[in-house]
Amino acid sequence: MNPQAREEPVGLAIVARRRAALATERADRADAAAERHELLAAEPGNEFHMLIAATQRRSAACHRSSARLQEAFARRAAEWDRGNGTRPLFMTGVAEECGASGVALTLVDAGQNQLAVAVSDESARAAQDLEYMLDEGPSRDAVSGRRPVLASGQAIETRWPAYGASITSLGIASVAAVPLDTAHSCFGALAVFDPRPGLADPDRLAEVADALTRIVLLGPDADPELYGETDHRDVVQQAVGALSARTGCRIADALALIKAQAYAEDMSTELIAQGIVRGDREPH
Repeated sequence: MNPQAREEPVGLAIVARRRAALATERADRADAAAERHELLAAEPGNEFHMLIAATQRRSAACHRSSARLQEAFARRAAEWDRGNGTRPLFMTGVAEECGASGVALTLVDAGQNQLAVAVSDESARAAQDLEYMLDEGPSRDAVSGRRPVLASGQAIETRWPAYGASITSLGIASVAAVPLDTAHSCFGALAVFDPRPGLADPDRLAEVADALTRIVLLGPDADPELYGETDHRDVVQQAVGALSARTGCRIADALALIKAQAYAEDMSTELIAQGIVRGDREPH
């Protein structure tokens, strides 16, 4: 075996374990602070300490959720290093933590245009690609409304006629999404997909999204690339630029053409984009 072939996952496992340990330490400190404030709140006139304690408890829960995600990834990275299974995906652990068969993390800019995506499996990738192509779906609604979105069964097609019909044909019976919110903005959404109807737990999903937002993506040990699995759709952006230059159309129109062609031909935007970059395809 090539001695370099397994070098990266060893490093990933070490980094993930370190991040898990740091998150656990921070959770312990937050819980200890919460206990102190709960004791202070028992004294007359100190009721405001309960608010501080509640904030500390939420912070501890967030750090512990992050630690579980990092520990799950570290275990998979170590197993892969021993020659077992396939290269680990951080989002696989996110799906397990959410209690769903598949999840997709979408990052957007200030105009709610998709910048990047990370998924747990091919089914989640297909569902998220459909939302990207059609500009409708749970993540888009969660971001624009800055609130949780849940739909199951027939309600999926009722809420999103084009998107809903397409994902139910993939065998998905329930979807849910929560925004990735900060105090001043919403920079993405976490969506879950499942073949079983009505299983999404909004509280559990919100806790995982909070851990991703505050710790994994924006915290002191932030890793927005999620161990290298975040997809920035580079080939699509390259194709958009090439098509715009060739035809003289606007960037937004070039992207719309690529999405429309992908949907019409039941192909991914990446495959359409690859053809454009090679010069053997023009959307029409």
